[in-house]
Amino acid sequence: MTSAAGLSDNGRAALFMTASMSMFAVEDAFIKTLTQAMPVWQLLATTGLVAMCVFWARMARRRQRLWTRALLHPMVALRNFGEVVGALSFVTALAVGELASTSAILQVLPLTLVLGAALFLGEKVGWRRWASVVVGFAGVLLILRPGTGAFQPAMLWALLGVAGLTLRDLATRRIPAGVPSDQLSASAYGAMVPGGLVLGLVSGQAVVAPDLAQLGLLGGTVIFGVLGYATLVAASRLGEASVVAPFRYTRLGFALLVAAVVFGERPDLPMLAGAGMIALAGGYAMWREARMRRSPDAKPVDGLIRPAPR
Repeated sequence: MTSAAGLSDNGRAALFMTASMSMFAVEDAFIKTLTQAMPVWQLLATTGLVAMCVFWARMARRRQRLWTRALLHPMVALRNFGEVVGALSFVTALAVGELASTSAILQVLPLTLVLGAALFLGEKVGWRRWASVVVGFAGVLLILRPGTGAFQPAMLWALLGVAGLTLRDLATRRIPAGVPSDQLSASAYGAMVPGGLVLGLVSGQAVVAPDLAQLGLLGGTVIFGVLGYATLVAASRLGEASVVAPFRYTRLGFALLVAAVVFGERPDLPMLAGAGMIALAGGYAMWREARMRRSPDAKPVDGLIRPAPR
């Protein structure tokens, strides 16, 4: 269907997805800037509390309850744990490492989901997606270059972040379909509050009173994060997944641009090559899975059985 503006639903969805990824890249820049003056635990707890309230307000407007017994489901708890580990590790990677490298490694998430679904959920994966996993992880190694002078130990935090987010998304596939997505998001952000406080007690880092500039950055972090989430949902609902999903990788392009302009980062050729390999492999894996979801039946195609909708 074509809109009055002349763009098809898929075209508008692609624009929404691209806009969403640009907002997430700006959010990452705000977070990295804040970590230069604010402890990671405080940033995690603060943004978690504010974002939880935002999602709670969305639910209240729709007359939905923030708390129901559905949040006691073991997979919800596992999802929240993965969210906390992923957020903590990703923010730490931004604090001690480069934005460009951290963002590039984060883009391997669709490939770790393929691997995790095959190993732990019994999903059948064909040789094409296995090949994309191999190419993507080769790109990660090209970015990390362990055993060389270019190796950045800080990027191990980014890998741990990917592991946490992989756990989150795999657990999401086993959560009953009736649980609203806003409730899951509010629950996950709420879990960051005690997670951040525990980290603060362990690290012994004192609370830092934010100045006006830092309060503005905190507000920008929440605003761009929530807007990015909203446009991501709009893109997912409006367009076909096989068309829209690969546009998630525009986030990497925006991240490289922000890293260069704001932080003066200059990625070398191997890092750019590795990022390109991850983007191509991940984009293909997402496109392939989306095509499987559009299949009219559940028959195996290329060795892959279409997963249950989520």
